[in-house]
Amino acid sequence: MAPGYWLMKTEPDTFSIHDLARVGTEPWTGVRNYTARNWMRDEMKVGDLVLFYHSSCEPPGVAGLARIARTGVVDETQFEPSSPYYDPGAKREDPRWICVDVAYVETLPRLVALEELRANPALADMLVLRRGMRLSVQPVTAADYKAIVAMARKKAPGASAGARSARTAPASRPAPRPPGRAAPTKRAR
Repeated sequence: MAPGYWLMKTEPDTFSIHDLARVGTEPWTGVRNYTARNWMRDEMKVGDLVLFYHSSCEPPGVAGLARIARTGVVDETQFEPSSPYYDPGAKREDPRWICVDVAYVETLPRLVALEELRANPALADMLVLRRGMRLSVQPVTAADYKAIVAMARKKAPGASAGARSARTAPASRPAPRPPGRAAPTKRAR
């Protein structure tokens, strides 16, 4: 069966593509939207491909690629009273929040910024480009996935030959928190 294609958002100061590269595989915890949860629980399959999107940063955009490594993962943050994602109504015998394990595939040669995505008419129907679309997990088409990967492998529009790419090296910062382990004022998803 052909893989599915997804876009998954995270804040890079919480958990970036560089962090995923370092740990290899990570549970995508902290999602507290039923539509996003249902896509992870009911629609994602092992081997599905993911556009790893950095959000709440300048510039936001697709920074890397990942794949779904495991489905049906119980999001343990729902049971942790100290977690900003704690859900007092969740029961261990019937967990409310299910997620997936995401595995690192590649850091793209350059970040494909949101404005560049918007400027490409072929991507006009992507959910991430819709006004008010805040879902952290969303499906994409195979054509959109392939177009974005191709864009990342070409020089950025308007970039001079000597200019640095939009991709940045991992900054020196405190040890990252896994997805969903963001400070209460900064939600990862």
